[in-house]
Amino acid sequence: MQAKQMMLGLLGSAVLGGSVAVGGYKLLEPARTDAPQAIAADPNVRYTSALRSSTYNVPEGLNFVAAASAVTPAVVHVMTEYAPKMTQNDQIRMDPFLRQFFGDDFDGGMRRQPQGAQVGSGSGVIIAANGYIVTNNHVIDKADKIEVVLDDKRKYSAKLIGADPTTDLALLKVEADNLPYVRYGSSDNVKVGEWVLAVGNPFNLNSTVTAGIISAKGRNINILNREDRMGIESFLQTDAVVNPGNSGGALVNLNGDLIGINSAIASHTGSFEGYSFAVPSSIVSKVVDDLLKYKVVQRALLGVNIREVDATLASEKKLKSLDGVYVVGLSSNSAAADAGLKEGDIITEINGAKVNTSSQLQEQVARYRPGDKIKVSYLRGDDRRNTTATLRNSSGTTDIVREETSATIEYEGAKFSPLSRQEMNKLDLEGGAKISGVRGSNFRETGIADGFIITRIDKNKVTKPQDVKRYLEAAKQSQGALVEGVYPDGRKSYYPIGQVD
Repeated sequence: MQAKQMMLGLLGSAVLGGSVAVGGYKLLEPARTDAPQAIAADPNVRYTSALRSSTYNVPEGLNFVAAASAVTPAVVHVMTEYAPKMTQNDQIRMDPFLRQFFGDDFDGGMRRQPQGAQVGSGSGVIIAANGYIVTNNHVIDKADKIEVVLDDKRKYSAKLIGADPTTDLALLKVEADNLPYVRYGSSDNVKVGEWVLAVGNPFNLNSTVTAGIISAKGRNINILNREDRMGIESFLQTDAVVNPGNSGGALVNLNGDLIGINSAIASHTGSFEGYSFAVPSSIVSKVVDDLLKYKVVQRALLGVNIREVDATLASEKKLKSLDGVYVVGLSSNSAAADAGLKEGDIITEINGAKVNTSSQLQEQVARYRPGDKIKVSYLRGDDRRNTTATLRNSSGTTDIVREETSATIEYEGAKFSPLSRQEMNKLDLEGGAKISGVRGSNFRETGIADGFIITRIDKNKVTKPQDVKRYLEAAKQSQGALVEGVYPDGRKSYYPIGQVD
């Protein structure tokens, strides 16, 4: 009984552990150099007894050697570098008002800290012989430099083809041919209890293979929380050991087929405590295909607000089953509304695949693009019904979304330019519009100086120059707008703008 209680306690602790991204961890140390460095002994590593030879034959189906040898050459070490970001001390020292009174060496009473480049580490999976590599978005997010090191020690500079924060996936490209690669497997066919291998580079230990089983499917761990609520979480859960540096690595079956990209762990400490999570290959293949074809992921939406059916809801609504997801509401002009779905319906299947959780519904719909048709099975009262829904994009149309190009525009006599990746990384911005030519424009009386980067107009986020024109045009119908932004030296400023003339 005591042992049983102990096991239950350990399981509860693991489940309650916070979800932690496990790759792309940044080390606060100077950027690496090519000069050889002495490797200090790790006090946390201990010797084991000497290994002895054995003639024992592992039963067929339990031998991981074939899968490990096939996959390991195609899993790479992703190394990232980040330029130093501007600190609060830097902003204070660069404020011209404070320098005028206190001198150029003024540091606001705070000690200066040397700032060097940061480096990060993660994993990636080669999916094509001509150099395409899948990894996690959080591994390479905002990196100024990306390099990959192959299992045979070859090193390449990598180009970012595209990234999708809503699924935490990114696609890289290196200039090489005839590389080893991993084939896609079907995550749909994976069964709970099935053996899997995780391959990656935890703690900079290259080409590490661990084994476990699929513990659950369709897990939502609330790690991709976003303001737009567009994050897709339907993870494969496994007990294969995954640690910091494994993110972006491969989760494969015993055939060596890719069934997931390792992304996160449940942990109190930041290290493995029993559970890890991977993006299923059904989503990975769709995202990669979109990034290759369109440079941006095509997100299809059914347009329903749902609630999972539990005993409380079943009692409240007098439902006869706990299957399916309950439709709480529908978005206006949505695919679901046009297909005839109504509040109170219970969606049970999408294209024949059962959906009992919000994550399962998200995963099924996320496989498709705007304009695609899906079969929706649902309950209305005691009636089982089917309908066909034509999926739409976030704008409510069936059009394919094209990559938005950020180009310099002219508006009211001033020029607004997009930011470079280096500028965004330095100032920790996700976008903005830099103004120039203020003196000869209709903005000359506002107080704005050349070089000011507009990041927000009223409550609207500015990510590209076109946003400035759109939001200021809309503000002409009111009394004006409040423009928020930052200068290249890190100073934040706010400018009220009335009618621009």
